Amino acid sequence: MKNTVRVHSFHGGIHPPENKKQSTGAPITMAPVPSRIVLPLQQHIGLPADPVVKVGERVLKGQLVAEAIGRISANIHASTSGVVTAIESHPVPHMSGMPADCLIIEADGNDEWIEHQGLEDYTQLPKPELIEFIRQAGVAGMGGAGFPTDVKLHLGDDHIVNTLIINAAECEPYITADDMLMRERAEQILGGIEIIAHLLKPLHIMVGIEDNKPQA
Repeated sequence: MKNTVRVHSFHGGIHPPENKKQSTGAPITMAPVPSRIVLPLQQHIGLPADPVVKVGERVLKGQLVAEAIGRISANIHASTSGVVTAIESHPVPHMSGMPADCLIIEADGNDEWIEHQGLEDYTQLPKPELIEFIRQAGVAGMGGAGFPTDVKLHLGDDHIVNTLIINAAECEPYITADDMLMRERAEQILGGIEIIAHLLKPLHIMVGIEDNKPQA
C-alpha cells in the first residue's frame, strides 16, 4: 500500500530564495565526454583505491582502474575509453583545498565499453553474493562522505530494519537533481528501492520529498 503522509515538520533555520525553476525547465541531458578525465583515488570515506593499471595502458569504459583497499573503500572504474597518462597528485574540488592522488585518462573519443553484463535476476542470488556484486561495481553514496553502499547493506541476518528512508529532499537553493530524477527516472529509482528492500527486508519504506516538488 502506498500512502502520502506528513511525518514531521521542522521549525527554525534559514529560508533563502529557492531558485529551483532555473534548472527544471529542460529535461535531463547527457554531458559530452571530456577529452581529459581526472579520477581521484579517494572519492569516498575510508581508504583510497589502489591503481591496477599503469601509465601508458589503454583502458575501456567500465574497466576497473583502481581497487578497493580494506573494508571501507570502493572500486573505481574508467568512465570512458582512452589511455592512462598519469597517476599523480592533482587539484581536486575539496573543501580542504589540498590536492589528491588521481588517475588521469586522455579520452580517445570512442567511448568503448568493456565486455560486461548485468544480473538477469538478482533475487536468485544469495544475499552475500549480491552485496559483493554491488561492492565490485564500486557503488557509493552521493552524500558528502561518499560511503560505500555495500557496507551499509552488510547487516547481520538478525538485524531488523524498521524503516528504509529514501532521502529525496533538496534544501539547498538551485539544486534540483533529485527533483528531475524523480520526474524522469521514477522507474529506475523504484527498481533501486526494490533491490535495497530485497536485501534489508524493511518493515516500512518512506520517500522523503519536500512540498516544493509536486511533480516529483
